[in-house]
Amino acid sequence: MGHIFDQKLVRLYEAWEKSPEGVSLDRLSTQLIIRLLKPQRGERILDIGCGTGNHLLLFHRLGLDVTGIDASPYMLDIARSRLGNKASLKIGRAEDLPFEDNEFDVATLIYTLEFLDDTYAALREVGRVAKHRVFVGVLNGLSLGCIGNKCYALFHDTIFREAQLFTLWGLKNSVKKVCGNVPMEWGSVQVMPFFLRKYSERIEMSPVLQSSPFGRFLGLVFEMTYTLRTESLRVTERLKKEAESPAGTSGF
Repeated sequence: MGHIFDQKLVRLYEAWEKSPEGVSLDRLSTQLIIRLLKPQRGERILDIGCGTGNHLLLFHRLGLDVTGIDASPYMLDIARSRLGNKASLKIGRAEDLPFEDNEFDVATLIYTLEFLDDTYAALREVGRVAKHRVFVGVLNGLSLGCIGNKCYALFHDTIFREAQLFTLWGLKNSVKKVCGNVPMEWGSVQVMPFFLRKYSERIEMSPVLQSSPFGRFLGLVFEMTYTLRTESLRVTERLKKEAESPAGTSGF
């Protein structure tokens, strides 16, 4: 089931969101999400692990029909207070979504896989309910900033204590294992140290940094593709038997 945010973790999450690091990461990751996901007005989107509703608000402003699901009732209470009737909100688990197959055009898992026990189950479910595209955003296990946050969490209460970190290659392999060899596109963002803030925007938006596998936040989008595979052996055997049958026995 993973880690369900209680009131204490919700407070820690909100504090991190409002920190200089959280604000910068939100600004940069939002640009990456839009660039990779290419959301279209009117599309139905499901945000899995929607938390307090940050990304639901983003997608609503972009004109999408938004639905969010989260396992934490405390997170959903905050999301409801922020969104009102702008989104449909449900309580539930990423590994067992209460939705029909292909119910949504696109789906997102942002800061969600880090807190789940079964990554494959969540990816199977998101692949089941999403018709066209899926965006996955995670904290990067190869980022010095994320590694530092994990070390800090060994001695302090932070949301990073419970988070598992991912690498680009691990994430891509997980998607391939569950969804097959689907088309993928990825990018990353890096938050600059405080002493570089004067030049941060120019550096952070550099194509070199955004194509680095060492950024603080990794974003990966993949397209849902469906193929029909015929069972050629069975077809061949059936045709062979029909050819060997006496004339007229396969008809009237």
